[in-house]
Amino acid sequence: LENVIHGFLNREYNVLLSTKIIESGIDIPSVNTIIVNRADRFGLAELHQLRGRVGRSNKQAFAYFIVPSLSGINKKALRRLQAIEEFTDIGAGFNLSMRDLEIRGAGNLLGAEQSGFINDVGFDLYVKMINEAVEDLKYNEFKEVFKSLPKPEDRTNPTIDTYFDIGIPATFMPEQMDRLNFYTALYSIKTLVELDELEEEMCDRYGTMPQLVKRLMLTSALKYYSSFALFERIIFQRKNIFVILPRGQKEDYYQTRFVELMRFILDEYKEKIKFSQQKDVLKLVITNVFESPEKELNFMLKFSKQVIKLFGIELEELKSAAVV
Repeated sequence: LENVIHGFLNREYNVLLSTKIIESGIDIPSVNTIIVNRADRFGLAELHQLRGRVGRSNKQAFAYFIVPSLSGINKKALRRLQAIEEFTDIGAGFNLSMRDLEIRGAGNLLGAEQSGFINDVGFDLYVKMINEAVEDLKYNEFKEVFKSLPKPEDRTNPTIDTYFDIGIPATFMPEQMDRLNFYTALYSIKTLVELDELEEEMCDRYGTMPQLVKRLMLTSALKYYSSFALFERIIFQRKNIFVILPRGQKEDYYQTRFVELMRFILDEYKEKIKFSQQKDVLKLVITNVFESPEKELNFMLKFSKQVIKLFGIELEELKSAAVV
């Protein structure tokens, strides 16, 4: 093999026929074209390495991946080929690695067989969910152990529970991967501008949003607003809506912002919103007299905005068509 490679390097012949053994450790700047037969049978890392055998000088290079009819390729192989086509920039190896994790799963990560779950939600989203679960354990279940650690007080990461359905139905967005990508994007939004842009893209590609999707967009907006209102959890039930306020020893909150919140509710919502306490959990109880889930969500959006303004925080307005 060494003699063959040396002969090719010295241009004793211009074409090298090989197995995938050349995928690493070969650096020949004069080579500018590679043809890979039955690329659908190779792993994503192998395809990336093979592609990297060319283009190692200032000359334009070409990598051709030959496959049979696309109808005869399984879904995983097709996703590998789509990934290698999508990520072509310098330094794309990390993105390819993340996509490979999504396609194959990460195996038995952190205990009981997790690969299937990672496949369902995507590795990035899975890691984010793990981080949130760890943070929740730190500051609630094991708060005495981690009490010396600082926790940002300017925002919470609220959970929103609903009795009504929300989501992206397959009748609206047929491809499962498209739905997963939109869910991941929704989960990762940092501004309302991003949420508006995501909704605009969704409507542009798939048409008018059905009711379930409108509820999903409203819920995402509510999660964003209520994080600045310092709500820890919002629970929608048929008869009541519960808003869980910050728990634990948060003296700054209960000496300042809570006093402002209490005065505001007594002035504006005296008959509609009541305070309730169970052990160390203080919550607001809102009588649910609304005619539809959409009106419930819109009311909570309005209320969250009022609380944010009360706290002296200025945020952008949501332009969503779901807001009424």
